[in-house]
Amino acid sequence: MLASSDTGKGLLLGVALDAVLGDPRRGHPVAAFGRMASLLEKRLYKDARVNGALFAGVLVVGAAGVGFAAEALTKGRPRSRVAVTAVATWAVLGGTSLGREGVAMARVLEDGDVEAGRERLSHLCARDPAGLDAGALARATVESVAENTSDAAVAPLFWGAVAGVPGLLAYRAVNTLDAMVGYRNPRYENFGWAAARIDDAFNWVPARLTGLLAVLCAGRRAPEAWRVLKDDGAAHPSPNAGRCEAAFAGALGVRLGGVNAYGGAVEERPEMGDGRAPQVRDVRRAVRLSRAVVGTAAMIAGMAR
Repeated sequence: MLASSDTGKGLLLGVALDAVLGDPRRGHPVAAFGRMASLLEKRLYKDARVNGALFAGVLVVGAAGVGFAAEALTKGRPRSRVAVTAVATWAVLGGTSLGREGVAMARVLEDGDVEAGRERLSHLCARDPAGLDAGALARATVESVAENTSDAAVAPLFWGAVAGVPGLLAYRAVNTLDAMVGYRNPRYENFGWAAARIDDAFNWVPARLTGLLAVLCAGRRAPEAWRVLKDDGAAHPSPNAGRCEAAFAGALGVRLGGVNAYGGAVEERPEMGDGRAPQVRDVRRAVRLSRAVVGTAAMIAGMAR
């Protein structure tokens, strides 16, 4: 029970550190992990699922192993356990940086600088910004904020509550690998298959928790947020992102989904919600909702331990 209490304190302290510091501009641990993954990819790459599974397995198990070692070294040392958990939580969380990017996008769109908005979109998602107007940029930002509220904050907090430091590090490894190789293109269709499927599995529960927390934080629009989550959440091609986006759509009273372009390929996704099209003012509303969801998730994760 004592160790669980220390982990809970560490999770909450890590959330506070992320709120104050955000992501470091240089020397981010996740960036270092990414460089190591790139080196391993060069050694293991082959257009085969087995190679991709070995690649993902080595890195995820290795990350979890570092977490187990950290907890073993701090066993019986409450202050050290709290400190290690806090640093690990801060290192893997991205909720504050997500909110800052959303606010930065809101500012340039509010100033009418669509070109600057197009340039900033790559900070939030991989969507092709060419030709997007202010409304389309607002929709892309709201959708990205909704999905990444789970990926950047709720999911790592969930796994930290479930498995402590090993859970925190393993989840961030999984999510980083999906961002690196989890694409359906000629290079990664097979090699990235395992990373993408592991990411889907790790995010299954957190994405649905994010949707429920968005409903909880929706205030007077909670019934509508629940209805859209229930009716439209499964329509998205991703098994997880749709739950987050649908709940946000209902909570904000907007309609998400539609035509998206990624690297020359055009996708037409089902629409979620039956409200109006997103507007520039909805970007800040989405950020506020995201912050409320993250704060609620942090309290639940801390108390769960």
